[in-house]
Amino acid sequence: MTTIKKDNKLLVTIVKKGRAKYVMKASKKGGAEGGTVLIGIGRGIHEKKKVFGLEALYEKEIILSLVPEDILPTVLDRIIDEVKLNEQGKGIGFIVDIKKTIGIAHMDYEEKVKEDLEEMTDDIKHKGFDLIMTIVNKGNAGKVIDASTRGGAEGGTVLTGRGSGVHEKAKLLSIAIEPEKDVVLTLIKKSSTKDVLNAIEEDVKINEPGKGISFVLPVEQTVGIHHLMQTPDNN
Repeated sequence: MTTIKKDNKLLVTIVKKGRAKYVMKASKKGGAEGGTVLIGIGRGIHEKKKVFGLEALYEKEIILSLVPEDILPTVLDRIIDEVKLNEQGKGIGFIVDIKKTIGIAHMDYEEKVKEDLEEMTDDIKHKGFDLIMTIVNKGNAGKVIDASTRGGAEGGTVLTGRGSGVHEKAKLLSIAIEPEKDVVLTLIKKSSTKDVLNAIEEDVKINEPGKGISFVLPVEQTVGIHHLMQTPDNN
């Protein structure tokens, strides 16, 4: 039977390009199972705003690590020590609360999905939105979007990243390989959150080892989706 865990947190670390591997290494030393790295651009307070008169943006790596709350302080301390986050210009980190998680069935939790999913989605009867973030192996984003649509979503946005989990330990010439990942962002009305999660679970088989992970983040405010704001909930 599918299991879920209530006390996971999303640890987001943003560092300069090339530093993500140290964050991942520190996270695993602290007890985390892995993470996903996204590539972005940005500018910190200590980086030049312009180069040769042109606006300057610098490549960054964004590391998403799903960490059980009980080991979060240890993981965070490891990362701070490894990449010197307390020193200016080394990067930033922040923690985001997570409402619900699926895709971690290999962990030995007592809570069962039928009981806890009902409890954890009591608020879906109220107006508002959730962000479902699903991380799967590259090429499986279409399955996630199709499942989400079947569950009531209008679509999804796909980001490309890389990462490693507890079931991915491949090496080439003694060098660890980080498989490519698809990260699917789905903005959904709370009234459909449970249906979308169930559809992802059924169609993507996300609770099977190595298939991926999906979690829900609360959304405080939205813009650009006026048509959804005007659609009455069925509940």
